[in-house]
Amino acid sequence: MGSLSIWHWLIVLVIVVLIFGTKKLKNLGQDLGGAVKGFKEGMREGGDEAAGTSAPADPKRVSADTIDVEAKEKERV
Repeated sequence: MGSLSIWHWLIVLVIVVLIFGTKKLKNLGQDLGGAVKGFKEGMREGGDEAAGTSAPADPKRVSADTIDVEAKEKERV
């Protein structure tokens, strides 16, 4: 009695199709697919905006922990 066999699922599917009809189930599937597609596009756009809003690092700005690697020529005396 623990798990449902394939026959149980087929009976449930037939009952659902009889109650709702194939046209309504088709529309429900299309709506669900459109919602998932819109969600994925929103996540992609949100990631692009988050990456685009970060300011690039200023190469002239040097903190106390940063070593300036710009080579300077010594004056020859």
